[in-house]
Parts: sequence; C-alpha cells; structure tokens
Amino acid sequence: MSRVAALCLGLFMAFPPGLAAAALELVMVEQAGCPWCARWNGEIGPIYPKTEEGEAAPLRRIDIGELPDGMELAGKVVFTPTFLLVEDGRELGRIEGYPGEDFFWGLLSRLLGETPGATLVPQDPPG
Repeated sequence: MSRVAALCLGLFMAFPPGLAAAALELVMVEQAGCPWCARWNGEIGPIYPKTEEGEAAPLRRIDIGELPDGMELAGKVVFTPTFLLVEDGRELGRIEGYPGEDFFWGLLSRLLGETPGATLVPQDPPG
C-alpha cells in the first residue's frame, strides 16, 4: 500500500463519516451602534479569519437580542462586544468588552490555550 493510500485510510478511520470533530468557534455578541464593536470591526475584523486564532475558532456574529436558546452560557451576556469561546454550543470562556488590539489577542490566546483540543495552526510568515 502506498504511503498516500495509508494516510487516507488512517484519516478515514480517525474521522469516519457522520462523526465530525468538535466545532470550536468564537461568537461575537454585538449590537447596532456599539462603538467598541465598530472599533473591533475596524482593527481586528478584516484580519481575524486569516490568523491562527481564526483558523482554530472561526468567528460567528450574533446580535445581543438574538442569542440562541440552546446555547449553554456560563452567565448572562450584558456587554457588547462579548466574545464567547464556544464548543458544540457550550461556552468555554469569554472576553467581555474590547480592551484594544494588543490585549484582545493576548486574552484570546489564553482562552484558546486553556481549551483542550484547541490547536493553533502555524501560518507561513508573510513575504
């Protein structure tokens, strides 16, 4: 058996059809007119999907008035923006507010580091 065939067989056995890996996502709870949401959108929004963090926890946006009933939250969401690290509909951690670009990345990295199974995918350096 070729190496490629063996690799494909190994991947198929590790992830059989019908069994998806746990879905980790970053849920941004926002609302219209929120100045801190707008600041995050300007500073982080365009680059987030291109980062290691964005690969590990893709972004989903939800209006504060439209939180899904089935989402298991650790507490009520009061502030916007609030960033919820969610796996399969269950909150694992949160960042309340937007403390600025430098603090945001550090807080998010810490949340991801505390999450079992969250893997940051190294990106190729620019250039």
